[in-house]
Amino acid sequence: MHRSPRRISVRTMLMFAAASLALASGAAQAGGALNPAHEAALDASISSADQVAWMKDMASAPNHVGAPHDRANAEMILAKFREWGWDAEIETFDVLYPTPISTTVEMVTPEKIVLGGQEPAIPEDATSGNTATALPPYVAFQGDGDVTAGIVYVNYGLPADYDALERRGVSVKGKIAVARYGGGWRGLKPKLAQEHGAVGCIIYSDPADDGYGEGDVYPKGGARPDFGVQRGSVADMTTYPGDPLTPGIGATKNAKRLTRDQAATILKIPVLPMSYGDARKLLAAMDGPIAPDSFRGGLPITYHLGGSDAVKLHLAVKSDWSLKTVYNVIAKLKGSELPDQWVVRGNHHDAWVFGASDPLSGNVAMLSEAKALGALVKSGWRPKRTIVYASWDAEEPMLLGSTEWAEAHGKELQQKAIIYINTDGNGRGVLGAEGSHDWQHMVNQVAADVTDPQTGASVGERLRAKIRTDAYDKIGKTDATALKAAETGDDLPIGALGSGSDFSTFLQHLGIPALNIGYGGEEESGGVYHSIYDSYDHFTRFDDPGLAYGATLSKTIGRMVLRIADADTPPQRFGDLATTVARYLDEVRKLADDRKAEDDTRAKLLTAGAFKLSSDPRKPVTPPRADPTTPFVELAPLANGVETLKKSAAAFDAAYAAQGAKLTPAARTKLNAMLQNIDQLLLSERGLPMRPWYKNLIYAPGRFTGYGAKTLPGVREAIEERRFDDANLYAKLTGEALTAYAVRLDAARALLPAG
Repeated sequence: MHRSPRRISVRTMLMFAAASLALASGAAQAGGALNPAHEAALDASISSADQVAWMKDMASAPNHVGAPHDRANAEMILAKFREWGWDAEIETFDVLYPTPISTTVEMVTPEKIVLGGQEPAIPEDATSGNTATALPPYVAFQGDGDVTAGIVYVNYGLPADYDALERRGVSVKGKIAVARYGGGWRGLKPKLAQEHGAVGCIIYSDPADDGYGEGDVYPKGGARPDFGVQRGSVADMTTYPGDPLTPGIGATKNAKRLTRDQAATILKIPVLPMSYGDARKLLAAMDGPIAPDSFRGGLPITYHLGGSDAVKLHLAVKSDWSLKTVYNVIAKLKGSELPDQWVVRGNHHDAWVFGASDPLSGNVAMLSEAKALGALVKSGWRPKRTIVYASWDAEEPMLLGSTEWAEAHGKELQQKAIIYINTDGNGRGVLGAEGSHDWQHMVNQVAADVTDPQTGASVGERLRAKIRTDAYDKIGKTDATALKAAETGDDLPIGALGSGSDFSTFLQHLGIPALNIGYGGEEESGGVYHSIYDSYDHFTRFDDPGLAYGATLSKTIGRMVLRIADADTPPQRFGDLATTVARYLDEVRKLADDRKAEDDTRAKLLTAGAFKLSSDPRKPVTPPRADPTTPFVELAPLANGVETLKKSAAAFDAAYAAQGAKLTPAARTKLNAMLQNIDQLLLSERGLPMRPWYKNLIYAPGRFTGYGAKTLPGVREAIEERRFDDANLYAKLTGEALTAYAVRLDAARALLPAG
C-alpha cells in the first residue's frame, strides 16, 4: 500500500537519528549480539547487481492481486528461498478483492467529455505499453454504482474542509464530491463524502501536491505527468485492515465470512481516481463560491466550490466481487538454541501495476538478505533464534496477505515472535525509521555501522547532518528533540507507526513490537506512485540508479536480524519507551489546554458577533458551530502510569547494564521469558473506541489521518473529537497498562544478580 506517497517523508527522517554510544557493559541489551565477521560476510554476499536483475524481471508485467505475474513472482521467490537453504512454502488465503469489470466517468454538462481510462504508453518507459493484463485506474473496495449528479470541490475532503464548506453554504448531499489527494489517507475522502450525503466521489492528483509543482514531470523528470493516475484502496482501514469479510480471523477456505452488506470497511458509493489533466476539465467549468485559500491547488484555473448543476458528471463502476487467492511466501531458518523465539521480517510483492518502487525495491533488498543469511548457514552458522522471512501478497488492497496470516497464526505469534521488521518501497537518500521505542537504541547502533553509498560516511552521520542543515535552512518542520540530539550526539527518537503497511496487525492488534525501515528523500518515486509508470525504467533513472541504496537497506536490516537472532537477551532499552510516552503525555496535555483556550476564544467571538461583522456580505461565511468549552480531562491516572514506568524502566536498564552479563543460564531463560511478550501489556482487550480491532494504547493509525500515527490514541483522539468521557476512560486504561508494564520490569529486574 501504502505510505502516500511511498517516499520517506522529511518528518520521518527528522524523527530518526543514527548516533551510537560507545560499547559498554550491557551493550547486548541495547544493541544485540555484534559479530563483525558475520556482518562482514553479510555485506560481502549482498549484490546490487542481483537486485537490479530481480527487479527487472519482477516488474516486467502487471502484479495486481490475481494477476498471473504476481503469482509467478511468488513462485520465483519461493524457489530462491529454497535454493538458498531456507525451509520455505507458499501459504494461501482466499480474500474478497473486487476488480473492475467496467468504469465510466464523463462530464455530461455543460458539454460531454469522456474522461478516465488507462494511462498512455510513453516511449521512454519500456513496460508502459504492457497493459494487456493490467486493470484500469480504479480504487479497491469502493461501492459499485451508476450515478449522474452535480459536483462539489471538497479540497482534501477531510473534516475541516467540510466545516469550511458548511460555513459557505455548500453541501455535497446528492452530489459527487471531487477531492484531491493529500492531507490524509485516500480512504477517508470517499468515506467522509458518503457520510455527508454524497452519491459518488472522484479523487484526483493536484499538481501542487503531486505533479509539476514538485518538479519536471515524467519522462523528463520523475514527477507525475498530467495523465498519471494514483490507484489505491479506499476500504475503511481505520476500522480494521485485512479481508473485509473475516475481521479478526484468518481468511482460510472454511472461515466463517460476513456478507458484503455486513462488512463495515466497504464503502457504499462509487469512487474513481483521476489525473489532474482530466480534473482540470471539470474544475475549470465549475461555478459557485470561489474556494478559500487553503483549497487552492496548482492548476491554472480559479478554484470554485460548485454546488449547482452547472457541471454534471456521470460516474459508474461495476466490479467482480469474487474471492481471490493470495500467495504469501513464508521461509524459516530454525534456531539452534531458541527455536520457539522468532525474529520475523517482511515485505510485500504485489503491486497496483508493475510496482518497481512500491514494493519491489524493498522486496529485492529482502531477497539479498535472505541470500546472505543462507550463505552464512552454508558456512556453518546457525542462528540462536528462528528467523522467519515473509514476502506478502495482497498488501496493496488493504494489508490482506499479512493480516490474514497474522490473524490465522495470532496465538503462536504472541507466544513466539520477538519483533516484526518491515520494509516497503525503498529509495535514495536518508535513513528513516519508525516503530516500537524500546528498540530505538538498537536501530541507532546499527545505523552507526552502515556506510552511506553516496558519501562514505555512516548513514547515521549523514542523517545527523541532514537534520541540522534542514533546521538551519528552515526546510520542513524542525523537531526540537531530534535537533537537540543531533547536536549533542545522543540517540534521536524514531517515529511512531500508524498504518499503511504490513506491520499493522503485528503491532496494533497482536502487540508484537515492530519496526519499519527505509531510505528516501532524494528519489522521485512519489511522482509515479500507484501508476503504470512505477516501473523499472523510472526507478533506475530517478529513484535509486544501480540500486545502491537497495544494498544499503539489505545491510541495515540484515544487521538487525543477525543481532536480534543471536543476542543472549533481546536488545531492548525500555527507558527510551518511557521517555517517548512521557513526551506524548506532554503533547496531550498541551492539546487539551489549547482546545480549551480555542473554545473560550470562539465563545467570546460568537457572543460579540465578530464573525458576522467581519464577513464579506458579497461572499458570506457563517460563524463556526458553538461547541461547548472543552472541560478539564482527568489525566492524572495516565500521568501516574508514565511516572511509574519511567522509574521502573530506568532502574531495569541500569541494573541490566551493570549485571546482565552475570546472569546464569537458568536466570537468563526466566528473564527472556518474562520480557518476551512485555509489549502485549500495552494492549486493551476492549480495543479503541469505535474500532475495537485496534488494541494498542500507545500507537494507532488516526481515524482521520489513516497512515499517520496517533499516539496515546484513546486519549488524544477523544479530546480532538470532543468525546470527553472516552478521554477520561482511556487515560485510566492507558495508565493501568503502563503500570502493568512497569511491574513486569520490576519483576524482571529482581532476577538480576545484586550489584
